[in-house]
Amino acid sequence: MNQKKHHNTDVAIIGSGAAGLTLALTLANHCNVVVISKGPLKEGSTLYAQGGIAAVFDKDDSIESHVEDTLDAGAGLCDRAAVHYTASNAKQCMQWLIEQGVPFDMERDQQGKERYHLTREGGHSHRRILHAADATGKAVQTTLIDRVKEHKNITLLERYNAIDLITANKLGLTGKHCHGIYVWNRELEQVEIISAKFVALATGGASKVYLYTSNPDVASGDGIAMAWRAGCSVANMEFNQFHPTSLYHPELQNFLITEAMRGEGAYLLRPDGSRFMPDFDERAELAPRDIVARAIDYEMKRLGANCVYLDISHKDDDFIIDHFPTIYAKCLSVGLDITKEPIPVVPAAHYTCGGVMTDFNGKTDLDNLYAIGEVAYTGLHGANRMASNSLLECIVFAQAAAKDIMAKLSLVNEPVTIPDWDESRVSNSDEEVVITHNWHELRLFMWDYVGIVRTTKRLERALRRIELLQQEIQEYYANFRVTNNLLELRNLAQVAELIIRCALERKESRGLHYTLDYPNLAEQSGPTILKPNTKKP
Repeated sequence: MNQKKHHNTDVAIIGSGAAGLTLALTLANHCNVVVISKGPLKEGSTLYAQGGIAAVFDKDDSIESHVEDTLDAGAGLCDRAAVHYTASNAKQCMQWLIEQGVPFDMERDQQGKERYHLTREGGHSHRRILHAADATGKAVQTTLIDRVKEHKNITLLERYNAIDLITANKLGLTGKHCHGIYVWNRELEQVEIISAKFVALATGGASKVYLYTSNPDVASGDGIAMAWRAGCSVANMEFNQFHPTSLYHPELQNFLITEAMRGEGAYLLRPDGSRFMPDFDERAELAPRDIVARAIDYEMKRLGANCVYLDISHKDDDFIIDHFPTIYAKCLSVGLDITKEPIPVVPAAHYTCGGVMTDFNGKTDLDNLYAIGEVAYTGLHGANRMASNSLLECIVFAQAAAKDIMAKLSLVNEPVTIPDWDESRVSNSDEEVVITHNWHELRLFMWDYVGIVRTTKRLERALRRIELLQQEIQEYYANFRVTNNLLELRNLAQVAELIIRCALERKESRGLHYTLDYPNLAEQSGPTILKPNTKKP
């Protein structure tokens, strides 16, 4: 066994997507930063974000319009102050990305002057989406990676799993502080310690808890689970967004078909070729995602269909290829020519609208623990996230957290002594099949019982199953050495429980939470908040 390592830094950031890298770059001229990435540095939800980033750049648009659109999409549960804060800071944050070198698409106006090409997506009343073709996330991710690799104050630790936050309570100390992280070095297969004055969770969402998801494998809710175990409150975990249009094809699972395609005129069709969205909402294909996903789910169940179809073939071939080169190439690789035929699509779990509760600086319930990006609940999204507000949230709140951390750096005491990870009473497992079985069972019953349409009976059934599963996982965790799959399963089970508990507490249908037992909106409604050490429903 290799010598255990103990890393010391000013700020430890768990996650290497848009939020984590923005925070690292904003802080790096002022302090030392360690960025922890569970897989390769680029792997994460940011890389796969296609559509773009919402910001008011057009003279006919306004911040207030962006705010109202977001509030409408959030079905009455957004925090107006959080929405206004985000929209007000959007343009300056996009300017920062432009300064980093992100190549957003350009066009020329009628006078021949160059300007940013703005597209429109569901829920937006104006064209306000900056994008880099249909691979905006990839452009942001690769640009920010290039920048962080240039900076001498940023240390990058790839293929490290965060296990748990090291809190004052865990060390037997007073106060509500986070002193560091236990991490698992996947290459050396050993647990190491990172001591830090500040810790930031930028771990993304938890959609891997569902059987069908657009998310990469790393989206296992690690930050939410760790924060909950450390004593942080969570909110609105029942609102998991199902993206309406994930490609339905055995050779290209989890491939997303961007909402921007509907923004540019694509139609949703039944298997017989007829449109159905005008039957559900006057905005048709440009209705918010929760409405579109439920409509697709309804039509598939009503017709017994495996999928519906998204058709943009009525547009000019060059237009399609220029605007959606990634989707065109990917579909063509499995024999689908989107310039000539419709695309088979199904909904898939996509975005976690709830998360760890924070203020507008990204600060959690623990004094020096921050949460930014999809892992956090800021009040921005409410009961449904509006398209292209997610990457925006990452940049806005990462920069806000950076300012707060910089203001407090000189006030934090020297790191405390942290004991080594104790694995003297555990052994290597010879029953990996247990993890594989529990993993599949968890994701299957979450899809069946806690999916797009819910009932109280299904939720209660899911809660009973998750409690049994958690007992098995905890027993396994206590007796065997950690592995990537065990750590992710432990976190997914915790997040699943939080989703189910939040869903049981909401006695109405609103936004992404639709239950047959309470199909109407409640007269009064607010966020669903769970605090640690509270009784389960």
